[in-house]
Amino acid sequence: MPEEVLFKSESSRSRSEIADYLRQIADSLDAGGELSLQAGQDSVTIDPAERSTFEVKVEREGPADRPEKSVEFEIEWSEGDAGSESGGDLQIE
Repeated sequence: MPEEVLFKSESSRSRSEIADYLRQIADSLDAGGELSLQAGQDSVTIDPAERSTFEVKVEREGPADRPEKSVEFEIEWSEGDAGSESGGDLQIE
């Protein structure tokens, strides 16, 4: 099945605002319930598996004189799957 984008939001935010969003996501995940996202008229509710794949990726792209960096956090699971163990431990300092 090809990739289907169910929800997307992109906007300029301060570091503090981004941290607030990430805290809200972390609190929802920790509570074990569904996670609802809304931007304008678009919304989606997801329920990640108890054990999911967590990917962190840092990229650099663009022209050599002004490269752009990005960090992506991805939580991936199969719908209806409880998840499984894998990979090494991620450390954030």
